[in-house]
Amino acid sequence: MKFLVAIVLTALLSFISGIYIQWWWFFAVVAFVVALLVHQKAGKAFLAGFLSLFLLWGGLAFWIDMKNNSVLSAKMAQVLPLGGSSILLILITGIIGGLVAGFAAMCGSYLRSSNS
Repeated sequence: MKFLVAIVLTALLSFISGIYIQWWWFFAVVAFVVALLVHQKAGKAFLAGFLSLFLLWGGLAFWIDMKNNSVLSAKMAQVLPLGGSSILLILITGIIGGLVAGFAAMCGSYLRSSNS
């Protein structure tokens, strides 16, 4: 139950902070704080942070991609060595966000366990 709460809370607060604070990296702070508040082992905290941002960033990138008929993502995938694959670009976007949030959540979990 804590795992699901951490995923939903991290994704929701990251989305809200993205709207109001608008610093792209602030989701790492959110994942860190959620991992401090929702006590889990480091592995589960990493997975919760990773999944929450992977789904959030991947979903938002897919939604934006569908809204503009894959025009921008196809051009960006040509610039990067992805062979023009929009889906691969969306997947990499989600993975990068997930890794940053996962490591931030893992750090929060370690900090909480070191203070106990």
